[in-house]
Amino acid sequence: MAMAVGNAAEDAPIGDMNTTPLIDVMLVLLIMFIITIPVQTHAVKLDLPPPTNLPNTIKPDFNQVNIDFLNAIYWNNQEVTLEQLRGYLDTIGRMPLDDQPELRLKPEAMSKYDVTVKVMAQAQQAGITKMGFVGNEAYA
Repeated sequence: MAMAVGNAAEDAPIGDMNTTPLIDVMLVLLIMFIITIPVQTHAVKLDLPPPTNLPNTIKPDFNQVNIDFLNAIYWNNQEVTLEQLRGYLDTIGRMPLDDQPELRLKPEAMSKYDVTVKVMAQAQQAGITKMGFVGNEAYA
């Protein structure tokens, strides 16, 4: 078997254009289009009411329980005992679930954890379903 190894035309300069850089640029552009197009297609159309300058007159219905650094319990800024608090919570717990006001619990950083847990247990036993913590951003 014979094999041809080169010819006279091999030493001549090549007149073809190198297309490798062009293909690389096109692939980069294609990847950029693939990445950016899905962002445009994830639009959600909402029909919002026009803005008004009227103040919001709807006030949220809630009760706030504060616990200060001396472990005193306050129901809507009025000091109460744990038994009085249980009476207030039982009154709210007997209300229909849709009409129950939200209970907001705001313990201070220096209050005992035991008092906070007792208040939370009282709320759970009374059947409170809407409860939130206020002031957690101060502990971050």
